[in-house]
Amino acid sequence: MKVATHTLGCKLNFAETSYLQKKFRDAGFNIVNYRDSADLYVINTCTVTAVAEKKCRTAIRQALSQNPEATVAVIGCFAQNDAGQIAAIPGVDIILGNDSKHRLVEVVMDYWKERGHEKAAAQQPRIETPEPQSFVPCFSGDDRTRTFFKIQDGCDYFCTYCAIPMARGRSRSATIAETVAVARQIASSGAREVVLTGVNTGTFGKSHGETFVDLLRELDKIEGIVRYRISSIEPNLITEEIVDFVASSRAFLPHFHIPLQAGSDKVLRMMHRRYDTALYANRVEYIKRAMPHACIAADVITGFNGEGEEEFRSSKQFIASLPISYLHVFPYSDRPKTAALSMGERVPVEVRKARGAELHALSDQMRHAFVESQMGTERYVLWEHTRHEGDGTATMQGWTDNYVRLQRPYDADLAGVVTPFEITHSTIVENFACED
Repeated sequence: MKVATHTLGCKLNFAETSYLQKKFRDAGFNIVNYRDSADLYVINTCTVTAVAEKKCRTAIRQALSQNPEATVAVIGCFAQNDAGQIAAIPGVDIILGNDSKHRLVEVVMDYWKERGHEKAAAQQPRIETPEPQSFVPCFSGDDRTRTFFKIQDGCDYFCTYCAIPMARGRSRSATIAETVAVARQIASSGAREVVLTGVNTGTFGKSHGETFVDLLRELDKIEGIVRYRISSIEPNLITEEIVDFVASSRAFLPHFHIPLQAGSDKVLRMMHRRYDTALYANRVEYIKRAMPHACIAADVITGFNGEGEEEFRSSKQFIASLPISYLHVFPYSDRPKTAALSMGERVPVEVRKARGAELHALSDQMRHAFVESQMGTERYVLWEHTRHEGDGTATMQGWTDNYVRLQRPYDADLAGVVTPFEITHSTIVENFACED
């Protein structure tokens, strides 16, 4: 039997999809491309924005155009929060929320045993969306140099714009010992760089009386893994102790992703964020004092309900004043059942888009300035296996420790190897996109 998967949203979803692919392989399935004909299509969904949900519907139509008789399973955050909307889409057979999707192989086999492979007219999909409570650590395995490792799930923060706590449940994780055991599996798989992922990674260990920084210390001891990145951590949770540890550690890299969401204290209060601009600036400045070469990314939501022109201008000015390397910009999107729906004056969609374009332009300026500041320096690069052809010269690419994309002539012996390399205008990958 052939199974094709399609993943929307965050790196956490990619890690979970990879985990499911392995389970399907172990059960005797063949994994094929989503554009090919398959017996089963799996869509791992996101519910952060309305656009993500639209992409889910598009993926369902794409699957059925490849094989109208195929079984279609929709899993993940959108499935958890709005199974009814998905069930109304013709062609969907299985809908699993976040606490059930790890059982997808068993559910599919049971579904086929009960109903057969062929679709029946007016057949109701099988739906399982219990409240998310379990935790299954997993990691992506389709990249020989880099893997995304799920160390935490859920969130207790309930920001007014966010539906993820409803989709993912409360914060939870495995113990440090259990997490380290999985990390050793990753090391044995040959992956060289590990990206620690979660919904709110800084709350790791909360239910076990353990701390995130203690986990970092134990992971740093594992031989075989040469580099770690922390995918995202809340500004109120990135302590000086964590920064000092990263600065002196063996394998943790000077690259931080710290969500900001707004540079206006008024808007941050409306969002129910757990910090103000002063704390955020303090964290960024502390990192830069400890690691002047560090790369720092920030998430920003623009056009939040109640964000007037004055708030936006002050927010943009605050962002521009910080030594941030680049931004991830998201126009505000209404999410069902969130408190933001009843807050403040709504910002017109065209204004949200215009403000987003301004922040994207600011991000380009920041990224250019950061890259220029690194010119002439020598950084350590993990070279990837992919061979890039162009202009008669084959090249290979990789990321520096502080997240600058570089290229060099292809050398198969360097694939998966970390080497020192000078950053120059000729070694920069033009217009590289930040992927974290």
